[in-house]
Amino acid sequence: MQDVALALLTKCPDDLDEIAVKHWLIRVTINKCRSFHRQFWQRKRESIDDHLELEAPGEDRGVMEEVMELPKKERNIIYLFYYEQYSIKEIAEILRMNANTVSSHLQRARKKLKQILTEGGTYHE
Repeated sequence: MQDVALALLTKCPDDLDEIAVKHWLIRVTINKCRSFHRQFWQRKRESIDDHLELEAPGEDRGVMEEVMELPKKERNIIYLFYYEQYSIKEIAEILRMNANTVSSHLQRARKKLKQILTEGGTYHE
């Protein structure tokens, strides 16, 4: 709200009538909110690649290495679901995906991980 008020005092054109100022304020408010939202996600996001050394308590290091063999989307979902204990709905919000899509990726990732762990090596389709 302070940013919008500051913009009104410093950047609002003087030649606008009352209705135009109202529209200008609405547009500036929307833009400031979008900017704030973008900044929040940029500050809070971290790549799973930055945390390769992380592993779940009591888990064998080999499992985490095998998880890292998965494609990025599936790897992130597996990590968030099993290691960070997020629900499918929460993961959908974090990754800005549909919950059904997250569930599908999770099932695919489980299948690939099972094949990697039982047969050894990398996943083959």
